[in-house]
Amino acid sequence: MKNKIKTYRKQNGLSQETLSKNLNVSRQTINAIENDKYDPSLTLAFKLAKQFNVTVDELFS
Repeated sequence: MKNKIKTYRKQNGLSQETLSKNLNVSRQTINAIENDKYDPSLTLAFKLAKQFNVTVDELFS
């Protein structure tokens, strides 16, 4: 599943470490999601969308 997390993260000036702390997941989880090696749970997908103030559909395609 393609996503725009890295784009939104950089636009918001967040490091993977900061984003992971905001979402209470590991930095490795954020890295794996950004590199399409891991699909987040529905709960995490909604948390990511909320973090960037976008819909899940906008974040993932």
